[in-house]
Amino acid sequence: MLVKTYGSAIYGVSAITITIEVSVEQGVYFTLVGLPDNAVKESQQRIHSALLQCGHRIPQRRVIINMAPADIRKEGAAYDLPLAIGILAADGQMQAERLEQYVIMGELSLDGSLRPIKGALPIAIEARKRKFKGLILPKDNAREAAIVNNLEVYGAENIGQVIDFLNGKGSIEQTIVDTRAEFARSLDQYEFDFADVKGQEEIKRALEIAAAGGHNVILIGPPGSGKTMLAKRLPSILPPLSLEESLETTQIHSVAGKMRREDSLIAVRPFRAPHHTVSDVALVGGGANPQPGEISLAHNGVLFLDELPEFKRSVLEVLRQPMEERRVTISRAKMTTEYPAAFMLVAAMNPCPCGYYNHPTIECTCNPGAVNKYLNKISGPLLDRIDLHIEVTPLPHSALAEKKLGEPSAVIRQRVIAARKIQEERYKDYKGIHCNAQMNQKLFRQWCDIDNDCQELMKNAMDRLGLSARAYDRILKVARTIADLAGDERINVTHLSEAINYRSLDRDSWGR
Repeated sequence: MLVKTYGSAIYGVSAITITIEVSVEQGVYFTLVGLPDNAVKESQQRIHSALLQCGHRIPQRRVIINMAPADIRKEGAAYDLPLAIGILAADGQMQAERLEQYVIMGELSLDGSLRPIKGALPIAIEARKRKFKGLILPKDNAREAAIVNNLEVYGAENIGQVIDFLNGKGSIEQTIVDTRAEFARSLDQYEFDFADVKGQEEIKRALEIAAAGGHNVILIGPPGSGKTMLAKRLPSILPPLSLEESLETTQIHSVAGKMRREDSLIAVRPFRAPHHTVSDVALVGGGANPQPGEISLAHNGVLFLDELPEFKRSVLEVLRQPMEERRVTISRAKMTTEYPAAFMLVAAMNPCPCGYYNHPTIECTCNPGAVNKYLNKISGPLLDRIDLHIEVTPLPHSALAEKKLGEPSAVIRQRVIAARKIQEERYKDYKGIHCNAQMNQKLFRQWCDIDNDCQELMKNAMDRLGLSARAYDRILKVARTIADLAGDERINVTHLSEAINYRSLDRDSWGR
């Protein structure tokens, strides 16, 4: 008897429907074809044990399974459940009438219980696209998949529940999630707040500018000056995610297997902080079985690189192209996968190896030239792509002892949102451009046009600081954001002067 069940394969952040054809005939062999990897091939042993636990068995006849399309590689143990259901239906041990209505996915344990899978959200999106009635998957993934409307989602705890459900003898409770209500309830749930930050008003101002324009930032200061503390609070002043951005972000985390059982939607901008020992592949994505990297997991949020000079230079250099294009393309011999990577880069570093260069009270003990050598671990092209260079100085005891709370993130966020609304209106006719940091050259010429006084100021700054053409553009984009925060239509000398001040690492005197 020939039976078909349906599953999905994950490619990039999307899914492809897989048809699993099972035929049980006279003979003694178990044959699995259709480019399965080792994890899929090993499913026979898991299926055998799981079926025994629920009173069924693999037929002692010839079982032929084809996973179509046959030219797409099938990876992972998530095909255990549809393979097992297909085998039972083809052998007549269960009904096959309802199989065509559902996509079925799940990894089997030896006791028949279902383990969570990766990519439940894109699988659900693909199932709805292909007009399936519903999706059956492990209970741990049910809330994540149920945010897709017009699709019945059933979360099962074991294979026995799935068999009874498809036989019409038992029921699995349908998981229902009100996507918009869930999204609204999860907004503004931030762990950190700028109200907890003592002093550092200039730094908070710089981070407000960065958030308002989507600019990249580097924080330079001695140990204990508050660089990490400030960076962790940046997501709390960014504009809230839109529902579309939330779904896109959730899809990436789903494919990477980062969603928890209680999660349905990621409604707060992600904050990713990989350790400086991270590899190239872990940062940008890829591998033998391509997966999203840290920069894609930070999509629509913040990527924080602490101790920037300690990262391998090769790791930092692979950041340059994604920072410009806001996506990562992973190319292999038989396939090309693209992951979104529109993130804000926030980096932090000590000013020198000992950490105390330019410290107000502690003397630097580094050898002559050590500061420049330390800074040279970061390439010029990468520094050029960072819009704001901010010096963070340690606070005196009097400031730390102050009991008065600082300005809360909610107040700062309102100013940021107001500036972003100006930019959204400005760029509404340009697809993929939402903030000043994303301006192309055409928009740059239109909206960063400056008068003669500003031109003279920029000429002096370029001569003194030795700025590159890219740094020139970055300064004017930051000045455009400062003008938006002030509600000014044109960039003036005040805006430009403040923007130039945020280029600390371009100064000839740095490190000398």
